Amino acid sequence: MADRTFIEWDKDDIDALGILKVDILALGMLTCIRRAFDLIDRHYGQRYDLATVPREDPAVYDMLCRADSIGVFQVESRAQMNMLPRLKPSCFYDLVIEVAIVRPGPIQGDMVHPYLRRRDGKEPIDYPRPAPEHGDVKELEYVLSRTKGVPLFQEQAMRIAQVAALFSPEEVNELRYAMATFRRRGTIESLEQRMVTRMIARGYDPIFAQRCFNQIKGFGDYGFPESHAASFARLVYVSSWLKCHFPAVFAAALLNSQPMGFYAPAQLVRDARQHGVEVRPADVNDSGWDCTLEPGTYGFALRLACGCLTGSEQQRPTGF
Repeated sequence: MADRTFIEWDKDDIDALGILKVDILALGMLTCIRRAFDLIDRHYGQRYDLATVPREDPAVYDMLCRADSIGVFQVESRAQMNMLPRLKPSCFYDLVIEVAIVRPGPIQGDMVHPYLRRRDGKEPIDYPRPAPEHGDVKELEYVLSRTKGVPLFQEQAMRIAQVAALFSPEEVNELRYAMATFRRRGTIESLEQRMVTRMIARGYDPIFAQRCFNQIKGFGDYGFPESHAASFARLVYVSSWLKCHFPAVFAAALLNSQPMGFYAPAQLVRDARQHGVEVRPADVNDSGWDCTLEPGTYGFALRLACGCLTGSEQQRPTGF
């Protein structure tokens, strides 16, 4: 075999060379959704894809408001399940918010409770303003109007630095780099002083200015840009729609895609039963390697598989 040389590129090297870096996520939920669509096609004669799933279905949002989200992408953790009845999503953009809000950035920046209070009408929606002599008093309204005056996304934090603290493009890029490498000691303290001091000098409330930078610190641990949250929210909605309208299909697809998510196969099976799915045990004569659907007493029953509970796709034998 010929010698092979492997070169490991550090992301900072790529940045120095001016090469575009793209992260590609291998999400188990994409596999699950594809398998669910195949099962619907095979057993119901209906063909769906990510673009053709019916949108803005009230039943889906009602289910999520009850925190009935075991197995659903991104919103099945205990923290997200606690947030769902409080945020009460009723449209797609609410799911974008839901994905992004339970993250260190908004939490450490004390942005979560103000957003929820404003959403519930318990607190007026206002937009921090500079002193009139320092520019357009609505400059942050343009940045924060979609999130009720509360910064929740990475882009908003950086845009605040640019608009409210008058960061130059070079300073914004320095801030972006500091957000990505916050655990390293470097320029973060000087950036904090620079941003907060400039915002206060332009008439912003010192408490708001400090909260904005605290959020940036939180993003150094983990936070979402809006585009990322929107992409994930699409999978939240589609997986919720499957769970809502095709619970047996969704359970089978989840089990066939293990390992993934927060829950063991036995918990997924129990949740399927609680949603009215007839679950039949694995049987040497009737089961294959994957979970399948078969005619049941009412609709389709879920037939457990001989192989899905192993939790390893690599163990699938040839011929199944």
